[in-house]
Amino acid sequence: MSCADATDSPARAAPGAAGAYAFALIASLFFLWGVANNLNDILIKQFKNAFELSDFRAGLVQSAFYGGYFLFAIPASVCTRRFGYKSALVVGLALYALGAFLFYPAAALRTYALFLGALFIIACGLAFLETSANPLVTVLGPQEGAARRLNLAQSFNPLGSITGVLIGQQFIFSGVEPTHAQIAAMTGSARAAYYASQTSAVQTPYIVIGCVVLLWALLIGTARLPTAIALPAQRVEGAQPSTLAGNRNLILAVLAQFFYVGAQVGIWSYLIRYAQQTVPGTSQRHAADFLTLSLVLFMLGRFAGTALMRRLAPARLLAGFATVALALSAVAVLVPGRAGVGALIAVSFFMSIMFPTIFALGLRGLGDEARKSAAPFLVMAIVGGATLTLLMGGISDAAGIPRAMCVPALCFAVILGFAAYTRRLTTAV
Repeated sequence: MSCADATDSPARAAPGAAGAYAFALIASLFFLWGVANNLNDILIKQFKNAFELSDFRAGLVQSAFYGGYFLFAIPASVCTRRFGYKSALVVGLALYALGAFLFYPAAALRTYALFLGALFIIACGLAFLETSANPLVTVLGPQEGAARRLNLAQSFNPLGSITGVLIGQQFIFSGVEPTHAQIAAMTGSARAAYYASQTSAVQTPYIVIGCVVLLWALLIGTARLPTAIALPAQRVEGAQPSTLAGNRNLILAVLAQFFYVGAQVGIWSYLIRYAQQTVPGTSQRHAADFLTLSLVLFMLGRFAGTALMRRLAPARLLAGFATVALALSAVAVLVPGRAGVGALIAVSFFMSIMFPTIFALGLRGLGDEARKSAAPFLVMAIVGGATLTLLMGGISDAAGIPRAMCVPALCFAVILGFAAYTRRLTTAV
C-alpha cells in the first residue's frame, strides 16, 4: 500500500461523523458529473443548429465524450492504485475544469473539432472520478448494502443532470429557431452572426462550471478521507486482480453496462429530436422540458429503487425494471408521436437503478485491490454511449428517429439477460 493509500483509502466501517462527511463529499461528485453528462444532450441540438450537422455528425458529441471515458479508465485505475482515491479524484476534477475552460476559445474560433476536444478532456476527468468514486462508495459501509448505498449516492447524479438541462435550456438555447429556408434567405453577414451567437452561447455556462469544479477540487484535496480497513476474508470467482479475466459475473456486468449506457445516452440525446420530429410544432425549449421531466423521473426512480432494495434483491429489481423499460422502448418504436414521447419519458424512471446496480453486482465479492482493478472495466463500458448513439444517429438519418429506438430496446433485453444470470448466483449483493 502506498503512502497516499494510508491516509485516503476507503473504510468498510468508517467512524460516524468522518464516514458521513466522506460519503457526502464523494456523493457530491455524482452531481457534478451529472451536469456535464446531460449538458451534452443540449449541445447536440445546439451544435446541430450552429454547424448544420446531420444526426450522425451531431452524435459525435457523445462519441468524443464517451471515448474519453474508454481511453482513460485504465490510466485512472493506475493512478488510483498508485496514489490513492483522493489523488485520482483531484486529477479528475482538474481535467474536468480544463475541458470546461476550453469551451471559450472553441466558441471564439467557432471550431466544432475543438469543442469535441474539450468534451473529450472533460470525459477524461470524469473517467478518473467515476473509476474512483463508484468503488469508494461500495466500501464505505457493510458489503451487503453496497448496491443500496451506491444507488443512494447515484441519486445525486440526476440532480446534476436536471441542473445541466436547465442551464442549457435557460442559458444556451436562445428560443430563436429559424427554418432552413429562413437561414438560406439571410445575407452572408446575418447568417454568420446567427451561427456565431449559437456557439458563443456556451461560453459563460462552461466558464462558471469550470470555476465550481476547481473549487470542489480544493475541497477534496484538503479533506481527510477515512483510513482503510481490511475487508472480511472471502474468495469468490475472480476475487483477485490477476484472475478478473475469468470472473464471468464481472465480464457480463461490463457487457450489460455497455448496453445500458448506450440506451441511456441514446434516449436522452435524441429525445428532443424525437419530440420535434414526431410531434409537429414542438419547439426545442418545450422539447427540453420533456428531457427535464425524464430526469426528474430518473431521480425519483433512484430514490424509489434504493428504498425497494430493502425488500427486494438488487438483481430481481434490475430484472423487473429492465422488463418495463424494454416494453416502453417498443412503444416508442411502434407508436411515434405523443405516446412515443410519453414512453421515452417514462423509461427514465426504470433506467434509474441500472448503472449503480450493475456496477455493484459486477464488483460483488471482490476485495479492495480487486475492486480498483475491476472498476475501470465497468467505467470503460461507458463507451457504449459513444458507439450506440452513433448507431442510432445513422438509423435516424436512414429510416427516421422512431426506428432508431430499436437500439435501446435491444439494450434492455441484454440487461434483462444479465439480471437473470446474476440472480441465479445470489439473492443479494
